[in-house]
Amino acid sequence: MSAFRSIDFWKASMMNMPDNKFFELLRSVFGKIKTPFNKQQLLKNLEKFLLREDIQKTIALFINEDDAKIIAAVSIFNEPAQEELERFFEGEYSFMQLLDIIVNLEERFILYRYKDEEARADHQTKLALNPILEKVLAPFAANVSVLFPAGTEKAKKADKNTLVINDRILAGLLSFISERQVIYKTEDVLRKQILDAGKSMFPGLDLKEILGALQILGLFYAEDDKLFVDKKRISDIVLLSSKERMEYCAAALIVYKEANNPVNIQAPYYKNRIKEAVSFIHTFLDFLVLANNNTEKTLARLALIVKSRMNSSINIGFFVDALAKTNLLSLNCELHSERSASKSISIDSGSSVFVYPEVVFNDAVELASFLNIKEASAVVRFELEKDSAVRAFNNGISAQQIINTINRLSDKKIPENIEWNLKDWEKRHGEVSLKKGVVLTLAKDKQYLAQTAPLSALIRETLAPGVYLLNEGTEEDAASALNSAGIDIIAQNKTASLQQSISAQNYFPEPIGKALRHNMTYQTGSHVTTDMSASAQIANFHAILEKMPLDKVGKDELSARIKRRLILCEAQLKEANIRYEKLEARHMDYTGKQNIAKQSVAQNSPVEVVWQNGKQIFGMPIALEKKEGGLVLVVTPIGENEELRIPLAKISLLRRIKKSIFES
Repeated sequence: MSAFRSIDFWKASMMNMPDNKFFELLRSVFGKIKTPFNKQQLLKNLEKFLLREDIQKTIALFINEDDAKIIAAVSIFNEPAQEELERFFEGEYSFMQLLDIIVNLEERFILYRYKDEEARADHQTKLALNPILEKVLAPFAANVSVLFPAGTEKAKKADKNTLVINDRILAGLLSFISERQVIYKTEDVLRKQILDAGKSMFPGLDLKEILGALQILGLFYAEDDKLFVDKKRISDIVLLSSKERMEYCAAALIVYKEANNPVNIQAPYYKNRIKEAVSFIHTFLDFLVLANNNTEKTLARLALIVKSRMNSSINIGFFVDALAKTNLLSLNCELHSERSASKSISIDSGSSVFVYPEVVFNDAVELASFLNIKEASAVVRFELEKDSAVRAFNNGISAQQIINTINRLSDKKIPENIEWNLKDWEKRHGEVSLKKGVVLTLAKDKQYLAQTAPLSALIRETLAPGVYLLNEGTEEDAASALNSAGIDIIAQNKTASLQQSISAQNYFPEPIGKALRHNMTYQTGSHVTTDMSASAQIANFHAILEKMPLDKVGKDELSARIKRRLILCEAQLKEANIRYEKLEARHMDYTGKQNIAKQSVAQNSPVEVVWQNGKQIFGMPIALEKKEGGLVLVVTPIGENEELRIPLAKISLLRRIKKSIFES
């Protein structure tokens, strides 16, 4: 999207200016204006003036660092309200400093304001760049380097006592839940032994928060006092890269905090919010490349930009915290790898398995399916124990598969004692069994149906003549096969089923952000080459002014215009329509301070007040009161609610700060 609207749109905004401000602005360019006034013709004349090559050259010459920052910010925020720039530049410019820069850019025809339908509701106006000056302003609008200065302060990292979430920690949590399952004392209250085990194995990890976040993602789901792993969603999230997976985890942490520790979590309810948060994070990380540094100020500013451009309601505090907990600022945008490096684990004779960072997530998940987590911090350590092996056997994983996985990932073969234990456990596992599934019974004259193609493929085991065990979740397929074979009456006992996902849908598509970097660059240096510096041009205008036959008041007014870079050519000096406007009064100029106070109250213009002791405030004037000791200015300081009453006699400097020329 272009940073510039049409020239007709700019003209319409200029036409909507208050008449007194419009003609005052045009007189600063053309001097005296002939009557009868024709605003359309004056705008045509202004357009011709601003399109002159010498004028555009001078406008470009006068753009300083402060101007460049505002121009880039207006472009990157896509025509913001002034309040958005105040938040963005908080800590760099005060409210009054920023207002002064913006008003000056309006007077120099670089910025203009307009009201759109949304803005009218809250009386806000939007700031935009003058399309007539697109050739001059486009390089400044595209270059965002001025908004993200290099610095030494690093971005927020997780507290040193906080465990950073990564693929190995996720695998450890899968093992932790698979081993225990019964984790709740009451709804959403973790059992004490679970909390104690979590603190021991995952030091620095908020177990309740991460388990809640993973439920929001749907990786876990709760039933009564138990927590289960959703294998379908695990198989989906395995397909992502580590960075993309952490984007989902960060999004889940944000949504969990937004929901304020929710109970009875149902993942589908949060699906759309997760999608929005992931898109925000992905866009932010893509945008971060443009900023070229990860300082605290950069992160805060980028987050505000992305939030504005995406019209997001995301909580910036939660967002920054989630970035730190998932270490997303340090992760490379790597491609997903199908296999781990050889030597991504090591195993000792005591059955401890150490998992290294080189392991890929699908292998870490496979390890978690037959190992028990014991330690997950800088070192991630699992144990191969009898109960973890039995858990694997119950899920259809054989002893040989476990041996093959360990041998593939380890730098040496599995110890013989561990291999022997595995095969012994597997043998004993097959001797006594409790089986879970769908039981099909067929009368003697119907047992031939078990041999038919559609039904035979569903039968896992024949338990006895006419009694067959089918896999879980195959009731509908079995009923369909029987119907196809001509059986129209089938007895079925309906029971509540677990929430295990069986949909073919991929729950974790690759994150898609919003393209915000279009036509934006990260550069340094000036965009406009010129033979004459701004200071030399200003000195030249002052030299011309000194030779002009004007009184002190006239010279002071034109000197102030030169200083504010409103004079773009010699004709503006020689044909100037001088209307002296006093903006400040000092020290003993009691009458001047009184007049400025009255004007500020009448025009609702902000003021700068400096006491005789040097104390300074910026505020909105409320009234000028008459007291026994003299006049008292009533001011509400910016950002405060309490009024101050300041005797004019004690004011060293009173300055009226000009409001936007687009305001009445």
